[in-house]
Amino acid sequence: MTYVALTIAGSDSGGGAGIQADLKTFQELGVFGTSALTAVTAQNTLGVHDVYPMNANEVKKQICAVMDDFPVTAVKTGMLFSADIIYEVVDTLQFYQVGNLIIDPVMIAKGGTSLLQNEAVEALKEGLLPRASIITPNIPEAELLTGIKIVTAIDIEKAAEVLLEGGASSVIMKGGHLDNKEYAEDLFMSSCGKKFRLRSERIHTKDTHGIGCTFSAAIAAFVAKGMSLEEAVMEAKEYIHAAIKEGLHLGKGHGPTNHWAYRSYKEATKEVVLLD
Repeated sequence: MTYVALTIAGSDSGGGAGIQADLKTFQELGVFGTSALTAVTAQNTLGVHDVYPMNANEVKKQICAVMDDFPVTAVKTGMLFSADIIYEVVDTLQFYQVGNLIIDPVMIAKGGTSLLQNEAVEALKEGLLPRASIITPNIPEAELLTGIKIVTAIDIEKAAEVLLEGGASSVIMKGGHLDNKEYAEDLFMSSCGKKFRLRSERIHTKDTHGIGCTFSAAIAAFVAKGMSLEEAVMEAKEYIHAAIKEGLHLGKGHGPTNHWAYRSYKEATKEVVLLD
């Protein structure tokens, strides 16, 4: 059986994030990748130099073209840019009764460029969040979505609770932005009461471009293949850890991760620790 996933996101001309990172990840994990483009960016490892958004109807037509022809079993969203696009995506996915929806709330590029208009934040909370099988915010994104200043592990848990109250079925709070030099720890929580933490060695590198896109795409790929969300999150953590650890050292700024590192890495001893 051939598994199919759909990514709805922006293009990264540098190839490290966005649609490009998603499709590379799908391919590496044995899933056929399809896509709907929301915006084109002029981008490299030094930053986003310009953004050229699609209009909402153009995004809708891409999604419909894929859904009408392919047996899509998981959908992942990334950079959606505007409220108009978000509401069109919500209506279209609802029409097709999409079940497995992975939301990566892309808001700010690595260099600080905004990738989501201000009014679109509310649209994401009102439209997409209640339909999310899982949402995958980093700390700055979670702060914007919840209004909670996140400094400690307790703050992370409070923010996760707010996102669950907002309608998400589950959340994985990425803790990489916390000031801990030894390890990176993520928190998984679900509306049905499941909770665990994933801890991995912190890798000190500047090659971190596209981490969020790649991690959420890996979750989508594993879910598309039939894994539970909990299993998909655990395996996606292994995937992104390998991608960061075996960096490619490309570009003059924040370089891309290594999307094919997991191939050899998965045969080795796993380095992510599951905590209750």
